[in-house]
Formats: sequence, structure tokens, C-alpha cells
Amino acid sequence: MSLTKINHLNDSPVGSQTLKVVVMGVSGCGKSTLAAAIAAHLSGVFIEGDDHHARSSVEKMKKGIPLDDSDRQPWLAHLRRLLAADSRPTVLTCSALKKSYRTTLRSSVPGLRFVFLELSIQEATRRVGLRPGHLFPAALVASQFDALEPPVSETGVLTVEATMPLTEQLNAVLSWLHLSV
Repeated sequence: MSLTKINHLNDSPVGSQTLKVVVMGVSGCGKSTLAAAIAAHLSGVFIEGDDHHARSSVEKMKKGIPLDDSDRQPWLAHLRRLLAADSRPTVLTCSALKKSYRTTLRSSVPGLRFVFLELSIQEATRRVGLRPGHLFPAALVASQFDALEPPVSETGVLTVEATMPLTEQLNAVLSWLHLSV
């Protein structure tokens, strides 16, 4: 298996519309690190999706209670509005675990691209366990894998192995977006 996979992507370079990218995957996959690097390369906006959870959702996660669709829908609608509102290149972190969540994000952002950081449950659990004090405890990692619908047949998705070094991940994304490395 290759380190990166492109899923039914329109291979044309980014055109006149402003580039919008969601870095997605389970907790611990490295979304924030890669998204910040992409945004910096684009001189764009970086939106940390976790910063926009409702207080009630944060409290649930801290208690080890998985979020459900009713918790996530207002959050996703807010993230969608943030993505659509900015005219600059924008990179968002969002688990975007289900196809319906990705559809919500796409609904106001034509040409929205997704980078799926693929990671095993064992590695995700290990990584999350190394983050003391984070809002998302290791006990919830399994619930994310239970909810995950990998975007294997969706348009505009690049799958990247989350254990690759950051520079290789970034280079894969920039190449996919037809941007200079």
C-alpha cells in the first residue's frame, strides 16, 4: 500500500476559488500539527476545530462520554460557517468522522478538500495517552473508530499515513494541491 492515496480527485490545479482544506481523522492522528504547517505554507488561516466545541461537549469528553450526532451537528454547522466566511486560504482541523459530517462541511464550501490522516487504533490510543490534560481522553479513542467512515470513495480526498514524518505529509499535501513544495 502506498503512503498516500488520492480518492477520485479532480486533478486540476486549484483555480480561482479560494483554497479550503480540512485535515481530518481520529484523535491523536496529528491533525493540528499538519494543518498548522499547511496554513503556514499557504500564508492562510488555521482553524483549530476543537476550540469551537460547545462547553457541554467539552465537559462530556472530559468525563469520558463520547459525543453523538446531536452534539456534533451545531459544531459542524459553526465550522462550516467559519470556513465559508473567510476569503483567505483556510485550513481547518476536524475529525469529520462520518460522511454526513463531511457533507455538512462541503455544503457551503465548493471545492472543499479533505486530507485524511490514517492511523491504527493502537497508535491513536498510544498518542492520546501521551497528552495529559487534553480534553479528549484515551478512553474515547475506540468510540471514534466505531464512528469512523473512512472517505475512501469521496471526491477531493487525499489519504496520508499519519505515522509519516511531518515534512513528508506536508510535501504530499502540497503536491496533491499542485502547490510548490
